[in-house]
Amino acid sequence: MNKRNYSKELENKIAEFEKEGRTPQLLLHACCAPCSSYCLEFLREYFDVTVFFYNPNITQEQEYRKRVEEEKRLIAEYNRQVDEGRFEGMNSDSKARRIEIMEGDYIPGDYLEAVKGLEDCPEGGDRCRKCFELRLEETAKIASDNGFEFFTTTLTISPLKNADVLNEVGEEAARKINASGGRVTFLPSDFKKKNGYKRSIELSHKFGLYRQDFCGCSFSKAQREKEKEEKR
Repeated sequence: MNKRNYSKELENKIAEFEKEGRTPQLLLHACCAPCSSYCLEFLREYFDVTVFFYNPNITQEQEYRKRVEEEKRLIAEYNRQVDEGRFEGMNSDSKARRIEIMEGDYIPGDYLEAVKGLEDCPEGGDRCRKCFELRLEETAKIASDNGFEFFTTTLTISPLKNADVLNEVGEEAARKINASGGRVTFLPSDFKKKNGYKRSIELSHKFGLYRQDFCGCSFSKAQREKEKEEKR
């Protein structure tokens, strides 16, 4: 069985839209500004993008607030570029569009309930999958309720996140919402490809973005602290 090339699938989708001469509406689940940086730089050329910041897995409120404000700051900078007609690093300057943002409900208890019994799982295991399901199912619901044609997530830009699992979870979230009367499609992606992750680091430095060293939950933070201690 051939491994799917999600990056190529996205390119093919975009080629279809361009051939049809249309700009679909996309709800982009965003985990943080650094991961969003390249995704937004790329996607705003081909979609009307609205960022959906929904991350109840960030269990410390101070950390959550810091990340959501950085996301808003990044979007404001990108929109300023559009308003001023300057697009550094763009492929086709004239096509860049303004970006909107929606903030989801911040209820860490929803995340803790979703991963109950999986607290001791290592990063990248069953606990993370449950976390992906929680966030992408909510993104699918919001996308469907608000008339978006597509939704996807910035999470595939991380080298530490499994793109196969994320795309599988996203497609299943779309099937669930559509089975109950919704109408939305998950957009396949693997944003780390084509130097996407490298570009996100460059953009993070350019805009001075806050880059955290753990995913968000208290469990990932504890694992990261343990790794740093062992390294010392």
